Amino acid sequence: MPSESTARRGSLRDEQKRATRQRIVEEARGLFGREGYTGVRVDDIAAAVGCSRATFYLHFTGKPEVLRAIAQEGTLTSVQFYYRDLDRVLSLDSREAFATWVRQAIEWFVDNKDLLPAWDEATALEPEFRDLAREGIMQLADSMPDYLSRWPRERHHEARLRIELLVAQLERFFTRWAMQGTIEVDVADAAAVLTDIWFPALQAPQE
Repeated sequence: MPSESTARRGSLRDEQKRATRQRIVEEARGLFGREGYTGVRVDDIAAAVGCSRATFYLHFTGKPEVLRAIAQEGTLTSVQFYYRDLDRVLSLDSREAFATWVRQAIEWFVDNKDLLPAWDEATALEPEFRDLAREGIMQLADSMPDYLSRWPRERHHEARLRIELLVAQLERFFTRWAMQGTIEVDVADAAAVLTDIWFPALQAPQE
Protein backbone atom coordinates (compact mmCIF):
# COMPACT_ATOMS: atom_id res chain seq x y z
CA MET A 1 0.00 0.00 0.00
CA PRO A 2 1.25 3.54 -0.66
CA SER A 3 2.62 5.37 2.32
CA GLU A 4 0.89 8.37 3.81
CA SER A 5 3.55 10.72 2.41
CA THR A 6 3.16 9.19 -1.07
CA ALA A 7 -0.59 9.65 -0.89
CA ARG A 8 -0.13 13.28 0.16
CA ARG A 9 2.23 13.89 -2.77
CA GLY A 10 -0.28 12.31 -5.13
CA SER A 11 -3.08 14.43 -3.72
CA LEU A 12 -0.95 17.57 -4.06
CA ARG A 13 -0.12 16.75 -7.67
CA ASP A 14 -3.79 16.24 -8.44
CA GLU A 15 -4.64 19.56 -6.83
CA GLN A 16 -1.89 21.30 -8.80
CA LYS A 17 -3.22 19.78 -12.02
CA ARG A 18 -6.74 20.98 -11.23
CA ALA A 19 -5.43 24.45 -10.40
CA THR A 20 -3.41 24.65 -13.63
CA ARG A 21 -6.38 23.50 -15.69
CA GLN A 22 -8.60 26.11 -14.05
CA ARG A 23 -6.03 28.85 -14.70
CA ILE A 24 -5.91 27.83 -18.36
CA VAL A 25 -9.70 28.09 -18.57
CA GLU A 26 -9.76 31.48 -16.81
CA GLU A 27 -6.91 33.01 -18.81
CA ALA A 28 -8.30 31.67 -22.08
CA ARG A 29 -11.70 33.17 -21.30
CA GLY A 30 -10.11 36.58 -20.84
CA LEU A 31 -8.08 36.27 -24.04
CA PHE A 32 -11.03 35.06 -26.11
CA GLY A 33 -13.08 37.95 -24.75
CA ARG A 34 -10.45 40.52 -25.72
CA GLU A 35 -9.05 39.02 -28.94
CA GLY A 36 -11.77 36.75 -30.29
CA TYR A 37 -11.31 33.11 -31.16
CA THR A 38 -9.08 33.39 -34.22
CA GLY A 39 -6.92 36.06 -32.59
CA VAL A 40 -5.74 33.73 -29.81
CA ARG A 41 -3.07 31.04 -30.16
CA VAL A 42 -2.24 28.20 -27.82
CA ASP A 43 1.07 29.99 -27.17
CA ASP A 44 -0.85 33.07 -26.04
CA ILE A 45 -2.86 31.05 -23.53
CA ALA A 46 0.23 29.27 -22.22
CA ALA A 47 2.08 32.59 -21.85
CA ALA A 48 -0.83 34.13 -19.94
CA VAL A 49 -0.88 31.16 -17.57
CA GLY A 50 2.90 31.04 -17.29
CA CYS A 51 3.17 27.44 -18.42
CA SER A 52 4.70 25.65 -21.39
CA ARG A 53 2.89 24.39 -24.49
CA ALA A 54 3.58 20.88 -23.23
CA THR A 55 1.77 21.66 -19.97
CA PHE A 56 -1.15 23.14 -21.91
CA TYR A 57 -1.45 19.95 -23.97
CA LEU A 58 -1.47 17.84 -20.82
CA HIS A 59 -4.86 19.39 -20.08
CA PHE A 60 -6.39 20.24 -23.46
CA THR A 61 -6.05 19.08 -27.05
CA GLY A 62 -6.30 22.63 -28.39
CA LYS A 63 -8.31 25.84 -28.46
CA PRO A 64 -11.63 24.16 -29.29
CA GLU A 65 -11.50 22.02 -26.18
CA VAL A 66 -10.65 25.01 -23.98
CA LEU A 67 -13.58 27.02 -25.32
CA ARG A 68 -15.82 24.00 -24.88
CA ALA A 69 -14.73 23.81 -21.23
CA ILE A 70 -15.48 27.52 -20.77
CA ALA A 71 -18.95 26.94 -22.16
CA GLN A 72 -19.72 23.79 -20.21
CA GLU A 73 -18.37 25.11 -16.91
CA GLY A 74 -20.00 28.51 -17.16
CA THR A 75 -21.87 29.82 -20.17
CA LEU A 76 -24.13 26.87 -20.93
CA THR A 77 -24.81 26.17 -17.28
CA SER A 78 -25.89 29.75 -16.63
CA VAL A 79 -28.12 29.98 -19.70
CA GLN A 80 -29.81 26.70 -18.76
CA PHE A 81 -30.72 28.32 -15.44
CA TYR A 82 -32.61 31.05 -17.30
CA TYR A 83 -34.60 28.56 -19.35
CA ARG A 84 -35.46 26.47 -16.30
CA ASP A 85 -36.78 29.72 -14.86
CA LEU A 86 -38.69 30.40 -18.09
CA ASP A 87 -40.43 27.07 -17.57
CA ARG A 88 -41.63 28.40 -14.20
CA VAL A 89 -42.56 31.80 -15.61
CA LEU A 90 -44.70 30.37 -18.41
CA SER A 91 -46.64 28.29 -15.89
CA LEU A 92 -47.71 31.56 -14.23
CA ASP A 93 -49.46 32.74 -17.41
CA SER A 94 -48.37 36.30 -16.64
CA ARG A 95 -47.23 38.79 -19.28
CA GLU A 96 -45.56 40.88 -16.56
CA ALA A 97 -43.55 37.89 -15.31
CA PHE A 98 -42.56 37.05 -18.87
CA ALA A 99 -41.42 40.63 -19.54
CA THR A 100 -39.29 40.47 -16.38
CA TRP A 101 -37.75 37.25 -17.67
CA VAL A 102 -36.95 38.87 -21.02
CA ARG A 103 -35.17 41.75 -19.25
CA GLN A 104 -33.15 39.24 -17.22
CA ALA A 105 -32.29 37.30 -20.37
CA ILE A 106 -30.96 40.50 -21.96
CA GLU A 107 -28.89 41.08 -18.82
CA TRP A 108 -27.40 37.59 -19.29
CA PHE A 109 -26.26 38.60 -22.76
CA VAL A 110 -24.74 41.78 -21.34
CA ASP A 111 -22.83 39.76 -18.75
CA ASN A 112 -21.47 37.42 -21.45
CA LYS A 113 -21.02 40.04 -24.16
CA ASP A 114 -17.24 39.79 -24.40
CA LEU A 115 -17.22 36.06 -25.07
CA LEU A 116 -20.05 35.89 -27.62
CA PRO A 117 -17.96 36.91 -30.69
CA ALA A 118 -15.40 34.18 -29.92
CA TRP A 119 -18.21 31.66 -29.59
CA ASP A 120 -19.64 32.72 -32.98
CA GLU A 121 -16.22 32.50 -34.65
CA ALA A 122 -15.58 29.04 -33.24
CA THR A 123 -19.04 27.86 -34.28
CA ALA A 124 -18.33 28.98 -37.85
CA LEU A 125 -14.84 27.47 -37.95
CA GLU A 126 -14.99 24.31 -35.82
CA PRO A 127 -17.48 21.54 -36.76
CA GLU A 128 -17.56 20.31 -33.17
CA PHE A 129 -18.84 23.70 -32.05
CA ARG A 130 -21.78 23.51 -34.40
CA ASP A 131 -22.59 20.22 -32.71
CA LEU A 132 -22.13 21.78 -29.27
CA ALA A 133 -24.33 24.74 -30.17
CA ARG A 134 -27.04 22.42 -31.42
CA GLU A 135 -26.76 20.27 -28.30
CA GLY A 136 -26.97 23.37 -26.14
CA ILE A 137 -30.19 24.56 -27.75
CA MET A 138 -31.73 21.11 -27.38
CA GLN A 139 -30.80 21.13 -23.69
CA LEU A 140 -32.63 24.43 -23.25
CA ALA A 141 -35.87 22.84 -24.40
CA ASP A 142 -35.10 19.86 -22.17
CA SER A 143 -34.88 22.35 -19.27
CA MET A 144 -38.58 23.15 -19.78
CA PRO A 145 -40.51 19.93 -19.04
CA ASP A 146 -43.65 21.71 -17.76
CA TYR A 147 -43.85 23.77 -20.94
CA LEU A 148 -43.45 20.68 -23.13
CA SER A 149 -46.01 18.74 -21.08
CA ARG A 150 -48.70 21.29 -22.01
CA TRP A 151 -48.26 20.50 -25.69
CA PRO A 152 -49.70 17.37 -27.36
CA ARG A 153 -46.93 14.83 -27.81
CA GLU A 154 -47.33 14.90 -31.58
CA ARG A 155 -46.54 18.65 -31.50
CA HIS A 156 -43.48 18.51 -29.22
CA HIS A 157 -41.24 19.18 -32.21
CA GLU A 158 -43.11 22.43 -32.83
CA ALA A 159 -42.92 23.37 -29.15
CA ARG A 160 -39.17 22.82 -29.13
CA LEU A 161 -38.80 24.79 -32.35
CA ARG A 162 -40.53 27.77 -30.75
CA ILE A 163 -37.96 27.73 -27.95
CA GLU A 164 -35.13 27.51 -30.49
CA LEU A 165 -36.55 30.46 -32.44
CA LEU A 166 -36.87 32.47 -29.22
CA VAL A 167 -33.19 31.80 -28.49
CA ALA A 168 -32.23 32.80 -32.03
CA GLN A 169 -34.19 36.05 -31.93
CA LEU A 170 -32.80 37.06 -28.55
CA GLU A 171 -29.26 36.39 -29.78
CA ARG A 172 -29.82 38.33 -33.01
CA PHE A 173 -31.48 41.24 -31.26
CA PHE A 174 -28.62 41.48 -28.77
CA THR A 175 -25.99 41.34 -31.53
CA ARG A 176 -27.62 44.15 -33.48
CA TRP A 177 -28.47 46.21 -30.38
CA ALA A 178 -25.44 45.95 -28.12
CA MET A 179 -22.62 44.84 -30.40
CA GLN A 180 -23.34 46.37 -33.81
CA GLY A 181 -25.36 49.37 -32.65
CA THR A 182 -27.79 49.02 -35.55
CA ILE A 183 -30.87 48.94 -33.28
CA GLU A 184 -31.42 51.87 -30.91
CA VAL A 185 -33.83 51.05 -28.11
CA ASP A 186 -33.73 50.86 -24.32
CA VAL A 187 -34.08 47.55 -22.54
CA ALA A 188 -37.57 48.24 -21.20
CA ASP A 189 -38.98 49.02 -24.65
CA ALA A 190 -37.21 46.04 -26.22
CA ALA A 191 -38.53 43.73 -23.51
CA ALA A 192 -42.07 45.07 -24.02
CA VAL A 193 -42.02 44.39 -27.77
CA LEU A 194 -40.36 40.98 -27.37
CA THR A 195 -43.05 40.12 -24.82
CA ASP A 196 -45.77 41.13 -27.28
CA ILE A 197 -44.24 38.75 -29.81
CA TRP A 198 -43.21 35.80 -27.69
CA PHE A 199 -45.65 35.58 -24.80
CA PRO A 200 -48.53 34.53 -27.09
CA ALA A 201 -46.21 32.51 -29.34
CA LEU A 202 -45.19 30.28 -26.44
CA GLN A 203 -48.68 29.52 -25.25
CA ALA A 204 -49.63 25.87 -25.56
CA PRO A 205 -52.59 25.11 -27.84
CA GLN A 206 -55.96 24.95 -26.20
CA GLU A 207 -57.55 21.51 -26.03
